[in-house]
Amino acid sequence: MQTRHFTAIVFVLSLSAGVFAQDASPAPASGQNPAQGPGGDRQGRRGGWGSMGEGRVVLGTVTEAAADHYIVKTESGEVYTVHFSVNTRIVKSPERRRGQGQGEGSGTPPQAIKPGDIKVGDAITAGGEVDPAAKSVGAVFIALIDPERAKQMREMEANFGKTWLMGKVTAIDGVKVTVQGGPGNAAHSFVADENTTFRKRREPITLGDVQVGDPVHVEGAVKEQTFVATTVVVMGMQGAPQGVAPSTSGPN
Repeated sequence: MQTRHFTAIVFVLSLSAGVFAQDASPAPASGQNPAQGPGGDRQGRRGGWGSMGEGRVVLGTVTEAAADHYIVKTESGEVYTVHFSVNTRIVKSPERRRGQGQGEGSGTPPQAIKPGDIKVGDAITAGGEVDPAAKSVGAVFIALIDPERAKQMREMEANFGKTWLMGKVTAIDGVKVTVQGGPGNAAHSFVADENTTFRKRREPITLGDVQVGDPVHVEGAVKEQTFVATTVVVMGMQGAPQGVAPSTSGPN
């Protein structure tokens, strides 16, 4: 289950990274200044369920579809207005077929669709200029997510902080590590013990090799109100999603 969840988030991160690299400008949300340059102000903050790192992605269910915006409700109950324009890339993610393994994209690229192809009740992810105060997104891209992948991502959000963590390391104090990311881009901590395994991609490492600034994916469980890690994966270069799914059985 965790491998499937991790693959789902890797898909969104990969899509986000690819589209943000495009020469496209987000639609300015009402009350916002126009975005600056391709992808807008790269310091945009997250809203709702985000991309675990920088936080420019919102995932939710469409409750209203208009000619230039969607109203989206996130799993946590927040309501965002997703503004789009002719510069917004709108795509449909590849469907995950029954029996398909962790390479769920199977090399199929996202399919370009029209704004009207997204209906009330659809699950979408939108990235661009996120204004958490105004609850709005000036979207660079919008992706229609197939129901199976959306279900996985919602399950993943519900389990965040309970069975897994993901984010950027902000502090290390002995065996206690603090990361920032996930829903709300909040700070979460985990502790390592003698049973915790560490690796960077597929290579085994130790806690001493983990550095502030590293993006990590952590699996474990809450014990006596403390998240105890069983597996910690450093995901390579900061901000660059890696397609290596963690294993609960330790390093290969």
